[in-house]
Amino acid sequence: MFMSRGNCGICVLALALVLALAGTGWAAKPTFSPDHAILYKRAVGLLDQAQQKLKAGDLAGAKALVKQSNSLFTLLKKEYAGALTERELAPQEDQQLAINQKLADDTRAEADRLMAAAAAKDKKAQELEAQGREADSKASYRQSKDEYNRAQSLYVSSALQALRNQQMIFRFLAP
Repeated sequence: MFMSRGNCGICVLALALVLALAGTGWAAKPTFSPDHAILYKRAVGLLDQAQQKLKAGDLAGAKALVKQSNSLFTLLKKEYAGALTERELAPQEDQQLAINQKLADDTRAEADRLMAAAAAKDKKAQELEAQGREADSKASYRQSKDEYNRAQSLYVSSALQALRNQQMIFRFLAP
């Protein structure tokens, strides 16, 4: 049961090819499904719609769209967890991700400050109401409500900015 020299060479080459492909993780790479491209496109579309609704003052609508988009990006993260760790971004993409994250963090910090101010005005309104100062109490409640609404708008804006990073990270799924 001897192999000829030619057959032995072919077997060695085939074995080397199999080992090389296994060593590079070829078998572990995810398949890029057209369904995933559709999910990506849908998530980006929802982000765009949320941005428009936020600009138009429809906070509830924007919040709902951001939530839906976040769910789609979360699903994509689960599907491509391994591929994302291996994927290297261009320096410009890294820089843009950092800028977007800083904007999101700054916007969230401003929303947190507004929320604290709104809570303080709400407490003040309650105190004024207890003192029988109805007009001052109503004015303080109105200011509190305005600040709560501005804070909520900033929270949605912060989430939008953070999700734009997800859009950039998953751009490889764009058709």
